[in-house]
Amino acid sequence: MSRSWKEDVEAVVRAGGRISDRHIVDQVRQAVLAQRLPPGTRLPEVALGEIFGVSRSVVRRALTRLAADHVVDQRPNQISRVRAPSVEETRETFDARRLVEGEVVSLLAGRLGGDALEALAAEAEAEAAAHARGDEPARIGHSLAIHHRLAELSPNRVLGSMLTDLVLRTSIVIALYKRASLASCYLAGDHARLLDALAAGDAEGARAALAQHLVNLEGLLDLGPRGSGTDLKAIFGAATVDA
Repeated sequence: MSRSWKEDVEAVVRAGGRISDRHIVDQVRQAVLAQRLPPGTRLPEVALGEIFGVSRSVVRRALTRLAADHVVDQRPNQISRVRAPSVEETRETFDARRLVEGEVVSLLAGRLGGDALEALAAEAEAEAAAHARGDEPARIGHSLAIHHRLAELSPNRVLGSMLTDLVLRTSIVIALYKRASLASCYLAGDHARLLDALAAGDAEGARAALAQHLVNLEGLLDLGPRGSGTDLKAIFGAATVDA
């Protein structure tokens, strides 16, 4: 995230607003997508309430929404945790995304206007620039923006909604299983090849480029177990606590 939670809170207050469960959902989701909040991280209601300056009931509503979005796991009488998908679920997630996003890009090939193609190309260029300067959170953000935009543009709204969900799930498993030795999961040229096929109206080429992109991405993962000990307040811009 570009600013700390404290700065975000102050901006909301200055605007006369109030912190809601939606704010918490957005911040946790962004931290997961940016791989700053690893799978398996405990999310105690009391600690989150102190961080965000809200009651436990507000935190509870946020956690329930995050659970519905498959971002966290909630179990009776247990502290919520960021989801930690199994190796089997990870493989199934990539398989499902290849099918769904492959169909989406096939449908979009030759149907995107100049503005849409330019916006997608700008995100791909920004991703490359972020990687070059070593800004991994920004790189991830631009990469995600490409795939979320494809989901939004999908002629089939059901497939688009499914893709949005699968992009988030994929981000969670990447955060869990990315090889520890990798500073970045950047795949040079992958997005450019996909966009070229979309612009050329090559449906099968777009499907193949997308499938190869996901195969390449999955190949960067180490599908072994991970532990997690994460400082929530450090992530959200506050003092350190035992998470």
